[in-house]
Amino acid sequence: MTFSMKRVNAIFQKDFKDISRNSAVSVTVFMPLIIAFVMGKMNSNIAVEAHYTVINITLVVVGSFIQCCLIAEEKEKNTLRGLMLSPASTLEILSGKSLLSLIAMMIVVIIGAMMTGYKPENLLITASSILLSGLFYIGLGTLLGLLANSVMEASVIIMPFMLVFGFGSMATIFADKYPILKALDYTPNMQLMDIAAKVESGIGLGGVWWNLGIIVLWIIAIFALTVVVFRKKKMD
Repeated sequence: MTFSMKRVNAIFQKDFKDISRNSAVSVTVFMPLIIAFVMGKMNSNIAVEAHYTVINITLVVVGSFIQCCLIAEEKEKNTLRGLMLSPASTLEILSGKSLLSLIAMMIVVIIGAMMTGYKPENLLITASSILLSGLFYIGLGTLLGLLANSVMEASVIIMPFMLVFGFGSMATIFADKYPILKALDYTPNMQLMDIAAKVESGIGLGGVWWNLGIIVLWIIAIFALTVVVFRKKKMD
């Protein structure tokens, strides 16, 4: 079966209509923007770590939370099953269901960066690393949405991940006292911050390939697990 952009677009259009009718979910995109606005007004010389706290919050809130709720809403309405049994392939369904979250996420990242005045030294590396990280968060949202049975349940199940990936950098200051927290250094949000710090110091692509590689491994792992769960749900 060939990949059909027509099917992907149809799924995207449906998601856009669904989220426009769900104000509780759609207004969530404004949370990172409010944080960015306040931060930008409070200080004109913001540290790169602060910029990326906003960016990581955006990725997990807009990328994961909205994606999770979109999938869970399909399950709650019993329409996901019909989509799974449609002529659309697994790749087409996952692509279509992810497109809205991806677009919304990148738009909010850009607007948030403008509000905080973030101007990276290397736009290409920065944009690529944020986009890669965003794919992980969308995969995470898809996986959790498949595991949840309702939007309410999705809102609860996503919370621990929002704390870890949105505010996990704050926990690393206790790593000396609690060595287990050093594992957070390998999470996508911390890798993204490490890339940002290296870019600001003038390091090029050759110095961040390890960080990008770790993020790619996270992406492969989360989407592999998502496909397994998706196919299992399809057979149930």
